[in-house]
Amino acid sequence: RFHHTSTSHLCSCSKTVSDEKYQDPFQLGRKDLKNLYEDIKKELLVSTAELKEMCDYYFDGKGKAFRPMIVVLMARACNIHHNNSREVQASQRSVAIIAEMIHTASLVHDDVIDDANSRRGKMTVNQIWGERKAVLAGDFILSAASVALARIGNTTIISVLTQVIEDLVRGEFLQLGSKENENERFAHYLEKTFKKTASLIANSCKAVSILGCPDPKVHEIAYQYGKNVGIAFQLIDDVLDFTSCADRLGKPTAADLKLGLATGPVLFACRQFPEMNAMIMRRFSKPGDVERARKYVLQSDGVQQTTYLAQRYCHEATREISKLRPSPEREALIQLTEMVLVRDK
Repeated sequence: RFHHTSTSHLCSCSKTVSDEKYQDPFQLGRKDLKNLYEDIKKELLVSTAELKEMCDYYFDGKGKAFRPMIVVLMARACNIHHNNSREVQASQRSVAIIAEMIHTASLVHDDVIDDANSRRGKMTVNQIWGERKAVLAGDFILSAASVALARIGNTTIISVLTQVIEDLVRGEFLQLGSKENENERFAHYLEKTFKKTASLIANSCKAVSILGCPDPKVHEIAYQYGKNVGIAFQLIDDVLDFTSCADRLGKPTAADLKLGLATGPVLFACRQFPEMNAMIMRRFSKPGDVERARKYVLQSDGVQQTTYLAQRYCHEATREISKLRPSPEREALIQLTEMVLVRDK
């Protein structure tokens, strides 16, 4: 069991910053992300009108750009730590663009696998253009990201970021399987969460730290920060699937149960309601399973326990990033760990 510790206590490091020094992470990173989506569209120069339309549909500039934001803030924090440089290098900004492209390609493919009909409050690519074309659009975005990655011309960076693509595929396979043993089940869930969500953030952070600073200790700090924030982000996502309304989320709630997935809140609830075991094993496939499982989760402390676990990961991320030299960007990255915990969509 994970005991309750208040969020303010967990992320207290940011409280040491004076109000003048504190800046909203999104404000701080905005200048480096100016024209982000226009630059992505330049990478996606396409010959067919339909493929262009499909790519433009997701890169509409309305996403939160959460991942590129972390990447540029990490780039600045590492550059300042290394030699007090205040500039983001062109190659570091390219990593932020590539991260968003890989992330979006994975969403397009996920929506096909899950037969999803809404994403970010609008219809999915597979619903509008069909599954076959959606798969090809995802492939095309990935190939364009690979071309942009090769252009950076650094073999270490190429190997760090291609690891993300491998992890995404392995994570999807993990999600398609399940474990009978209860103890193995939680480890399986956390491994899947790392591969599907956190690997992209961890390895993108590591890539910009390698480009900005030669110290392997800094590369490890950047990686650990990204990994811990990424896992916390997904844990909160899994909580919101039970607690948020569909309008706020931009996608249907209880979606994971309908897909047969046992996420953190379900696995914690199962400890209080062992009768959920059979439902998990049959992937909530019997009529009434989804509703019953949802009721059990909300009656249990599954949501609370998953939130506490996310707090622990954010605390660890804060501990890691605090090893860097102080800077507004470092403080913004600490602030981001709090924002991950309190988001409602």
